[in-house]
Amino acid sequence: MENLAVDPVVNWLLEEENPSVRYFTLTDLLAVPKNDPMAINSYKSIYCSGPVPKILGKQNPGGYWEEPEHFYVKGKYRGTVWTMLLLAELGVNGEQENVQQAAEFLFNFVQDPESGAFTYRSHDGVPVPGATIPCLTANMTWCLLRFGYLDDPRLQSAIRWLTTCMRFDDGSGNPPVSYPYQGRESCWGKHTCMMAVVKTIKALSQIPPDTRSEQVTSTIEAGVEFILKHHIYKRSHNLDETANSHWLNFGFPLMWNSDALEMLSILLELGISDWRMGDSIELIRSKQNPGGIWLLESSYNGRFQVHIEAKGKPSKWITLKALCALNKAVQAGL
Repeated sequence: MENLAVDPVVNWLLEEENPSVRYFTLTDLLAVPKNDPMAINSYKSIYCSGPVPKILGKQNPGGYWEEPEHFYVKGKYRGTVWTMLLLAELGVNGEQENVQQAAEFLFNFVQDPESGAFTYRSHDGVPVPGATIPCLTANMTWCLLRFGYLDDPRLQSAIRWLTTCMRFDDGSGNPPVSYPYQGRESCWGKHTCMMAVVKTIKALSQIPPDTRSEQVTSTIEAGVEFILKHHIYKRSHNLDETANSHWLNFGFPLMWNSDALEMLSILLELGISDWRMGDSIELIRSKQNPGGIWLLESSYNGRFQVHIEAKGKPSKWITLKALCALNKAVQAGL
């Protein structure tokens, strides 16, 4: 910690102007215990300055943002599901009453009570079962796990849906035609959507290892192998080609999308060490500028409740995530 703390880039990340980055720099990069007074005070500041109090100040009494029915499509990216994702990324927990109200909104107006999956559309305040999709279900599961809802039966049903329905098709064979696969070619076609896989593994990895069911563990293992088969961002059937050029541009927050930095970080958090991660590690290193920082290359800015950094400019978020990933890669012997 002492060696890192004198680094000018780390000192830049520790500036109080961005309280969320400061907190995660302390706990994730410098390994300061979360119960350390410095970390505690830094965490409290998240609710006092920066984007979080502005976002929470725009919440409606019913627990939602914008119009209640515009939680996903028309509210992109200002609606409730996106705003909850952003709050979770910024480090907000579920102890806040207004976050609890928003969580209840998700359970009541976005989650299909029968399947447990989350839907992108509702009718007269009732979730439409036919509009359930895996990336949204995984994203909502991830943020609700971050908010402390692991033991809530409603969230457990979402976890069961992910572990039961998630597929890892890689271009051969045909997916089933029954629920939830019908009419969802982009999600469940011959090649399963990589975003569905990544967000599912990201969500399930939030479950403490000693409480993971057999189904959760096997789904994580299958998802990890699926990502590694693609060397994270390449075409599995032609590793000389990039599967999606957007994955080479690092962004924050990513919402439904992903990039090589997020995918690699998820694997490293799971303790994965595999030679197929090497190209992504080199990609991250190649994007560090001479000053030791990374730029924000991809952004939905202007569409959130608040502004989060500027595209093309030095990014504290990308720099923090890249440094954490590279540190873990070194520790893993990669």
